[in-house]
Amino acid sequence: MKRNWGLQSSRGRMIALFIVDILSVIIDSYLAIILRFKLDGIWVPEEYMNSVEHYMIINVITTVVIFAILNLYNRVWSYASVYEMFLIIGAAMLSTAFQAFGFGMLYMPIPRSYYFFYFILLSITTLATRFSYRILHALQNGWKKSTKHSRNTIVIGAGEAGNMIIKELKSSRYLNQRVVCVIDDNPSKKGKYIHGIRIIGGRDMIQQAAKKYDAEEIILAIPSASTKDTRDILRICNLTECKLKILPGMYQLINDEVGVSNLREVSIEDLLGRDTINIDLESVGQYVSNKRILVTGGGGSIGSELCRQIASHNPKLLVIFDIYENNAYDIQQELIRKYPNLKLEVLIGSVRNTSRIESIMEFYRPDVVFHAAAHKHVPLMEDSPNEAIKNNVFGTYKTARAADKYGVKKFVLISTDKAVNPTNIMGASKRLCEMIVQTFSKYSQTEYVIVRFGNVLGSNGSVIPLFKKQMEAGGPVTVTHPDVIRYFMTIPEAVSLVLQAGAYAHGGEIFVLDMGEPVKIADLAKNLIRLSGYTLGVNMEIKYTGLRPGEKLYEELLTKEEGLQKTENDLIFIGKPLEFDEVHFLSQLRELEKEAMEESPHIKERVASIISTYHIRPEDKKRDSEIFKELLNMGKISHEGPSVETDHKGI
Repeated sequence: MKRNWGLQSSRGRMIALFIVDILSVIIDSYLAIILRFKLDGIWVPEEYMNSVEHYMIINVITTVVIFAILNLYNRVWSYASVYEMFLIIGAAMLSTAFQAFGFGMLYMPIPRSYYFFYFILLSITTLATRFSYRILHALQNGWKKSTKHSRNTIVIGAGEAGNMIIKELKSSRYLNQRVVCVIDDNPSKKGKYIHGIRIIGGRDMIQQAAKKYDAEEIILAIPSASTKDTRDILRICNLTECKLKILPGMYQLINDEVGVSNLREVSIEDLLGRDTINIDLESVGQYVSNKRILVTGGGGSIGSELCRQIASHNPKLLVIFDIYENNAYDIQQELIRKYPNLKLEVLIGSVRNTSRIESIMEFYRPDVVFHAAAHKHVPLMEDSPNEAIKNNVFGTYKTARAADKYGVKKFVLISTDKAVNPTNIMGASKRLCEMIVQTFSKYSQTEYVIVRFGNVLGSNGSVIPLFKKQMEAGGPVTVTHPDVIRYFMTIPEAVSLVLQAGAYAHGGEIFVLDMGEPVKIADLAKNLIRLSGYTLGVNMEIKYTGLRPGEKLYEELLTKEEGLQKTENDLIFIGKPLEFDEVHFLSQLRELEKEAMEESPHIKERVASIISTYHIRPEDKKRDSEIFKELLNMGKISHEGPSVETDHKGI
């Protein structure tokens, strides 16, 4: 019923316009000839009036046909723009031209100035009838917005995107934002108006404007802005009480998709953002495209993104190896859906199982291995240090050894900034992994490379998902220490670095990403609380819980001994590997493996004897000692440690 009513209403408007146009042509024709002679102070001579009257029917038909051909009867005039205005003027021009041609062909006398008056009058009346819809629409929207609460909104950006956003906010009856001012850093635009809204100045005016206009919302509409500029502007906006929205990127303008529907909430990534890493796709493609690729830990946060980006480079075969079947299944289904032609194998197993990892290498013969399988949670590994050693260290050893044995061309180890001067067993285990890879690099034809980066935003177990869950539960948001500092990057950035490092690899390098400015976790929590619509101290709190076992206030990307060397990519550096005695190191690994398999309570001390930069904090030593004594008293362990039968192949 509503659809029929709409069609009838539309048809009724078209008929009304048709009738109005007929009347306009008749009135404009008479009025044009009368105005012509009234300016001379005389009445219209009879022969000229007869010409107008005799040609009237032809003129009406011709004009209506021209209007119909130019679609002046089936447009939505409530949203008429400059284009429609020029279309109407063009239609009036054609009507005047055809009328002049008709008078000439029929030898009807008419003064030449008549055509000027007729064109002006027809343009005015047609514009008035059509644009009256828009005027009424604007008045109606203004009345509706005035009768309900409108959110005072500041728009940042007086360019094309800002223009479109403001236009839509002002014209739509369904949106309740009222633009109160515009911010733009271009000094030449200050004091000017856009759609009747004043441009008051640059970003330094944001806080002042928010208070002055009692703004509730700020929209950042500069898709062409660099990531750094976007971050800096959003950080200023975040100091206000306003809700923040952003237009995603430049591609919106290119695809002509700028509008309120394209706006999104500001994310924590926007506030931490920096310029995108430029990756040499050609060099990446050379060692990934048409190659057999194995990704261990392929279901994890980094591993799954590696699989996504590798799949986009058309590998000959992609093998995903993971111990967690649910994660592996999820990435498998996603890749099957997105890349139906991808040759994909998904295998379940552990890198700790020598026979399993070697059988996979032997059967699939990968050209490139990305080793992302690892235990990564610092507090959990502090409580289960032997598992960190067994999985991270010896899982890496067995995978790296299998890569050498079966002729893998490149082996890329995913490492962490926690491997630098480690204060926890997870970081120490990753440092051992780096030493293993460096050792293999010296004696193998395989090109081994290490990629080291900081915390990854949004990864499993990272602080942001934890903070969000805590807020959903009503809080508080827990932060270990007000001065804890971390480096952050996005998952796609981390994976881009991994891929690029593989292209640069010659063997034994440690690649490090310039991760920009470190971020205080406390500030991260405050920003996330703010962006989630909460007010710190009112409906959400931060609770400081104290540093966890093995946690340090700040992470380092490079030790002083390693130094830095530039690469072709300005954001990627190479750290010089530390020197150590590989033969002695391998003998130490044998002892370490034996103790780990026997669940030694002194495994951290054993690791510290291998890694001189690993320092166990006094409070952690005390804690481990208390746990050891308790286990002794309970009879769970002996001073010699339990005897464990193992079926693994040792070093």
